[in-house]
Amino acid sequence: MRPSFLTLALAAAMQSGAAWAVDPFVLKDIRVEGLNRTDPGTVFASLPFRIGDTYNDDKGAAALRALFATGLFKDVRINIDGASAVVIIEERPIIANVSFIGLKEFDTEALNKSLKEVGIGEGKPFDKALADRAEQELKRQYLTRSLYGAEVTTTVTPIERNRVNVSFTVTEGEPAKIGEIRILGSTLASESTLLGLLEQSTSGWLTWYTKTDRYSRSKLNADLETLRSYYLNRGYLEFAVTSTQVTISPDKQSINIAVTISEGQPYTVTAVKLEGDFLGRDEDFKRLIVLKPGQAYQGEAVAQTTRAFSDLYGSFGYAFARVDSRPEIDRATGQVVVTFVAEPQRRVYVRRVLISGNTRTRDEVIRREFRQFESAWYDGQRIKASRDRVERLGYFKEVTIDTTEVPGAQDQVDVVLNVTERPTGNIMVGAGYSSQQKLSLTGSIKQENVFGSGNYLGLEINTAATGRAVVLSTVDPYFTVDGVSRALDLFYRTTKPLNTLGEQYQLVTHGGSIRFGVPFSELDTVFFGTGYERTTISTSVGLPNSYLLFTQQFGQNSIALPLTIGWQRDNRDSVISPTTGRYQRVNFEISPAGDARYVRANLQYQQYIALTNKITLGINSELGWGIGLGGLPYPIFKNFYAGGLGSVRVFQAGSLGPVDVTGSYTGGSRRVNANAELYIPVPGGGNDKTFRLFGFMDAGNVWGSQEKITGDSVRASAGIGLSWISPMGPLRLSYGVPLRKKPTDRIEKFQFQIGTAF
Repeated sequence: MRPSFLTLALAAAMQSGAAWAVDPFVLKDIRVEGLNRTDPGTVFASLPFRIGDTYNDDKGAAALRALFATGLFKDVRINIDGASAVVIIEERPIIANVSFIGLKEFDTEALNKSLKEVGIGEGKPFDKALADRAEQELKRQYLTRSLYGAEVTTTVTPIERNRVNVSFTVTEGEPAKIGEIRILGSTLASESTLLGLLEQSTSGWLTWYTKTDRYSRSKLNADLETLRSYYLNRGYLEFAVTSTQVTISPDKQSINIAVTISEGQPYTVTAVKLEGDFLGRDEDFKRLIVLKPGQAYQGEAVAQTTRAFSDLYGSFGYAFARVDSRPEIDRATGQVVVTFVAEPQRRVYVRRVLISGNTRTRDEVIRREFRQFESAWYDGQRIKASRDRVERLGYFKEVTIDTTEVPGAQDQVDVVLNVTERPTGNIMVGAGYSSQQKLSLTGSIKQENVFGSGNYLGLEINTAATGRAVVLSTVDPYFTVDGVSRALDLFYRTTKPLNTLGEQYQLVTHGGSIRFGVPFSELDTVFFGTGYERTTISTSVGLPNSYLLFTQQFGQNSIALPLTIGWQRDNRDSVISPTTGRYQRVNFEISPAGDARYVRANLQYQQYIALTNKITLGINSELGWGIGLGGLPYPIFKNFYAGGLGSVRVFQAGSLGPVDVTGSYTGGSRRVNANAELYIPVPGGGNDKTFRLFGFMDAGNVWGSQEKITGDSVRASAGIGLSWISPMGPLRLSYGVPLRKKPTDRIEKFQFQIGTAF
């Protein structure tokens, strides 16, 4: 567009004879006319001549080119008046406002920001060429969302003072859906099996949520890599995608995808060799080899071995070690020899650890999680552990680590940690309904990272039919420089055990506690603490007989001074949606003094096993045990309860165990609970781990101190459920049937709750 303006300007000048084909002369004056907003200095700075210089045709043409190149002017002319050059300027209009009409798919603020980067924004000179480019860019963005019928029209409206309003009118239309996906040329697996591996899919009953039926070139490329990995993991080294055809219907509403593949032949590994410098630790590296002779070639095993080699080199300070795999195939026999070629390069140490992106969180909060120290040898394992620990803080949306070489020093690197902050405060007022607690009102004020210090402060207020609570908590994760944490709690709780009389008696407990957590390794933490609890059992009409007997013997009020000690190990890959890893917890609560003297133990074990890329098996088991001390009975208000989500589903919460003569469920001093869940993706949901179906089997019960634990007394259930990490928190729905029950049990086939872990 600008060359045309220049051509017109030059042509006009030639016709007038004002600035073209003039005899050279010495300039005595330079004048600029037509400026309203632009600083005259901008014009003079662009001119290749000054007063006293010799003006000629070449300098005039160069001046026109330079002025048009600024992008500020719609037209420029140079007239010669005697020994003076008169630069006549017509300024471009300024954009007063940019607006969008009909926009639904994209955020207006984000689009304004992106358009401003290419020159279309409030306060910028209007350029028709840039506006056309912005229009095409908007259309391209809609193509990435499968909106192939989207149309964009640009309207420029002049307003006073040489300004314009720019409006983009969008007709988005309906997104094109994938009507059919074909994979041709497969003999190893059925087409349906291969289609099940892909992220993209045809329209289904849930694709309105997952949007997996919207075509995306980048997603298709990722799906092709998934197919490639599938075949490489089964020995097909020469697998290839020979063609990919994507066609769209005339109405731009349906897309068909056809992928043709060539499988090649499978190869069996006959030998695995090492070549290169392995630092004299060949046996250590050989132990990391996952690929074994006699097995089919597996691409994932090769990649896993390569990563393990690089990590081991990194632990010895070789940050830039090169590890490659070299397969030598024999097509005649279908055999392959895999050679891992490694070169450690040079050993380096870390000069500095730099932190970037923390606008709120203090540097020290991040640095105290680092296990890689400055001026120490580079250690890849310590750097990975540092990144994982920073990510587990929960303060950041994203945590990445880059290693950069120090200019002029081949044996030094800088480690740069990049973080993206996320909001860590939460103010919430809401209402909820669960099948156990009926209507409940909740309110809380929480700040996980108070003033960027890494400390937690929270106030929770909860109400429900079976209990109410007010809890004030604070946690200092680095109470000492060695990483010992301290937690303080003040609480006031009322609970009402499940009963058949419908009376309003309740237990009231208030007090406080202090706990310390001492890390003994990257995964292990030991907790210990003490507290004060005062429990009051009301004597309202309808008090269960077991509670009445307890109050007659020991009174309505009981004071306990519990000491706690526990151990925890957690190496799950995710706290909310784990697929692999293990969680173990042991906790003892001992009250040797006060009115209530007892020992209470809780043990929990969880294991998650990834059976396939999409299917996960979760196993959970819990054991609870309590006994009185000093000849006193175990306090009835410390009993365990069972039933409901987090225990034995299908049975109403708190409805298992002993039932006293009044028909009240009083819990017991011993508890056993076991759960198994098999997670699968929701059909049409791709591999979204935040939205999964599961089948479950539960078993367990609670027993009083005088009851015998037998297999016949164990309750069991089975069913199906839905797990969703919703905006309100983890949501779990379950529907099941009892496999073993008793007449006194209360059955709830459908149960739901937000925030339950298992």
